[in-house]
Amino acid sequence: MPLLLGVVLLAAIAAAGWYGWSQWQAWNARQQNQAQQQLGALEQRLDTLRRDQHAQGERIQDAAATNRVLRDEVLGLSQRGALLEDSVAKLVDSTHQGVAALRLDQAELELHLAAQRLTIAGDLPGARQAYALAADTLHGLDDPRLLNVKQALEQERAAVEQLGDGPQAKADAQLTEASAALAQLPRKATVEDTTRPSWQRILSPLIDVRPSGTRVAVAPAQRAAFENALQLELTLARAALERNDRPAFQGAMTRAAAWLPRLWPASPQASAVEKQFGQIAALPLQPDLPAQGSTLRLLQSVRSRPAAPTPLPAARAHDANPGTGDTP
Repeated sequence: MPLLLGVVLLAAIAAAGWYGWSQWQAWNARQQNQAQQQLGALEQRLDTLRRDQHAQGERIQDAAATNRVLRDEVLGLSQRGALLEDSVAKLVDSTHQGVAALRLDQAELELHLAAQRLTIAGDLPGARQAYALAADTLHGLDDPRLLNVKQALEQERAAVEQLGDGPQAKADAQLTEASAALAQLPRKATVEDTTRPSWQRILSPLIDVRPSGTRVAVAPAQRAAFENALQLELTLARAALERNDRPAFQGAMTRAAAWLPRLWPASPQASAVEKQFGQIAALPLQPDLPAQGSTLRLLQSVRSRPAAPTPLPAARAHDANPGTGDTP
């Protein structure tokens, strides 16, 4: 009996040992299987990570290449911008020079017009207006070379202002005054009664006694012809005055003065008018302006000298860092 119990106990221990060993073997197999599965999963994850790393490296390389292309484009755009700035600066400078040249042409034309108004037509108001236009034209230019030109123009304008109405207007006023004085000249010579013989004083109401050598016209037809000739000479003098022809004006006034003794007898009034005609003939018709034309000559001298070139703005340097945006 004890033996049987020993055998049963031994069998139970053996069965328990076998069962434990089999359970341990099964657990060990499960652990190894789980470890292998985990290892396979890790290997798959590592493969996935390697593929992702490779793709990420390729994307980084593509990004670096793209950054290099963009950097080159930015450099090209910067250089193109600098060239555009230079072109715009040159265009602005050429436009400014063209406008300045146009205004200088206009000022020179206005100065020519003022000189012609003075020398040819004797039109002082027109000359003053032309000088004012030239001053306005030059006022809008900031060229320092024109400083002397503007100063000379102001001096020339002041000299023209001092002329007043001008020598032509003065000569015309004196000619009009002398022509009006002709109507006041006495037709007969005034002789004191105390100096005349008694027979002349007795016959004076009936007979007009004149010297035989006198040239004064007596016949109405002859007198009318002489008066017409005198008025013709005065008209010719006014026409010569209008066209600023001094030789023709002097000739007409001299011939008009020669007609006075043929129309009126010698008297203080006739002598005064004849003397006035001679003074009018000697009047100058051109204004005495030493500064006339100085502005035009200075302007032409300035335009003959080339202007200093306007400095263009320097192109900005766009030096980009070669390593910017690149990944080695």
